[in-house]
Amino acid sequence: MTEALAPFDRHRGLLFSVAYQMLGSVADAEDVVQDTWLRWSAADRGEVADARAYLVRIATHLALDRLGSARARRESYVGPWLPEPLLTGTDPVATAPAPADPVAAAEVGEQVSLALLVVLETLSPAERAVFVLREVFGLATAEVATTLGRSESAVRQMAHRAREHVQARRPRFDTDRRAQFEVTERFFAACAGGDVGELLAVLAPDVVLVSDGGGKVTAALRPITGADKVARFALGVAAQGLELADVRIEVAEVNGGPGIVAWAGGDPLLAMSLVVADGRIEQVLLVRNPDKLAGLRGTS
Repeated sequence: MTEALAPFDRHRGLLFSVAYQMLGSVADAEDVVQDTWLRWSAADRGEVADARAYLVRIATHLALDRLGSARARRESYVGPWLPEPLLTGTDPVATAPAPADPVAAAEVGEQVSLALLVVLETLSPAERAVFVLREVFGLATAEVATTLGRSESAVRQMAHRAREHVQARRPRFDTDRRAQFEVTERFFAACAGGDVGELLAVLAPDVVLVSDGGGKVTAALRPITGADKVARFALGVAAQGLELADVRIEVAEVNGGPGIVAWAGGDPLLAMSLVVADGRIEQVLLVRNPDKLAGLRGTS
């Protein structure tokens, strides 16, 4: 068993990242990693020439199997559905991410942003798999084709379609990390201080806020558009949080980018991911569904 564990542990972070970016769910990704281990430990590893490729192939197929049922569940989901957030760093202006458990070795940055994961939801399952493996992790076309059991020409066509689709829909964002987090700090201070004027100064006029409560907690059932409406909603959320006992709210790195996280009594309360472009916030993705905050647990 020790012989099987070493190569698996070496690629565990990669397997989690592939599954997470395929599914947008921390819990489902962890289940995929566990199921991959079960198959790996039972396999005839003497026949495996490349452990990494073999493990990625297992994880990808397991994620594809889950993706169909996950999308069916989302059809009856209450309100907007957002991916599960990950707290990827405790130093928000570090030049390189400092991932926190459970994804210490996972790939982070813009490619794992909540905004991009939302866009990936609009791809077909096969196109999403190709995009994640080819564009995010840089696997060769031949390796992706082998992993998915498709021809190389089919993979190239899917990769082209997926790339064009994502490029047309992914939001713009500032590349200067420090500038992103300075805007986030201003947003955070304005919410905490109830300063509507300062909030309007950091929000783009056509900013969109999407909140995911899953029917478990209060959240807007439709996206909120416009700086004035978003500012007032954000102030309301902040006021509710500050009323709770033993609450801690801070700016942090969420999915490789600027965000705000909160805990109450040691339990995760919310995660907010911000898209900053031209020095102003263009998108706010707010996850409040307690079932979706596993990526914050153990970090309070």
